[in-house]
Amino acid sequence: MSLIIRQAVRGEEQIVFDYICKLAEYEDLRHEVEATLADIRESLFGVTPRVFCDLAFWNSAPAGFALWFYNYSTFRGRAGIYLEDLFVDDAMRGKGIGKALLQHLAQRCVNEGLPRLQWWVLDWNAPSIEFYKSLGAVPQDEWTVYRVSSEALNKLAAK
Repeated sequence: MSLIIRQAVRGEEQIVFDYICKLAEYEDLRHEVEATLADIRESLFGVTPRVFCDLAFWNSAPAGFALWFYNYSTFRGRAGIYLEDLFVDDAMRGKGIGKALLQHLAQRCVNEGLPRLQWWVLDWNAPSIEFYKSLGAVPQDEWTVYRVSSEALNKLAAK
């Protein structure tokens, strides 16, 4: 059995998009996916990539993904990594793939001198919460996430 983790390359946007949809289905949010294959292609492989994706392959078959981007801490004065999505296929769970994807990102942080790796998890997702805590992740529950989107975003942007 072999596990390989590497950055997604042009031509693999369908794999990435499929994982986004699988994650959305797991979270009962498939109806919220507006992204298209073209959006993913442009975001990952366009002239100015905005996000990055690491793919996990188990015996050469896609097994999971981690989609991430750099964020910035003004208090630390340095960038970090924000993990937007992490997903491992149901049949591949229990093989250490999720942990390996997180270790891969942690290694990137250490190698690049980035002080932190962070992400959100839905509060009902007890298996993931326990998994993250087992790795030493600490919930940041003193913060409340705010979002402006859709009509509210357009209204805020209006002059």
